[in-house]
Amino acid sequence: MSTDDHTAPRPVLETWFDLQCPDCHTAQADLAALRERYGDRLEIRLRHFPLAKNKHAYAAAQAAEEAYAQGAGDRYVRELLGRTAELGQRGEELLVALAAELGLDAGEVESALFDGRHLLAVDADQAEGRALGVSGTPTYVVGGERLDGGRSQEGLRARIEEIVDGLLTAA
Repeated sequence: MSTDDHTAPRPVLETWFDLQCPDCHTAQADLAALRERYGDRLEIRLRHFPLAKNKHAYAAAQAAEEAYAQGAGDRYVRELLGRTAELGQRGEELLVALAAELGLDAGEVESALFDGRHLLAVDADQAEGRALGVSGTPTYVVGGERLDGGRSQEGLRARIEEIVDGLLTAA
């Protein structure tokens, strides 16, 4: 029986982000490098962990979930993380405007913020993060190991690569 690369289990890197966090924006460069290095052999999942200190992070997580529902979540998240300071100033107005800029249904993003249709998904991510010991962002979980980012991303990508390489070798 042969093993097809598309059916073999692939490692998962969970990224616990606050979408108003400048450090999470900085982490995007590492995620891009990991995507380039591993391609489809590594699954990278965004998990929401809005921090209380960031007034618009919870709404941003809900807006991102609506963007995912519309098929453009990754792009929305990347663009939003590039505008964390602006999010702090404009709040929900920016979340809706960004959706329109990206060609999404901005009215649905606005409705999602109003009706709370994505609250359970955001709350579930945050609860799971707390259970895993996540206390700040960005935080990564891969191969059962939690790696805390925050202000120091130094060495994190190398450690993630070491873990992923080991998981791929073992598979």
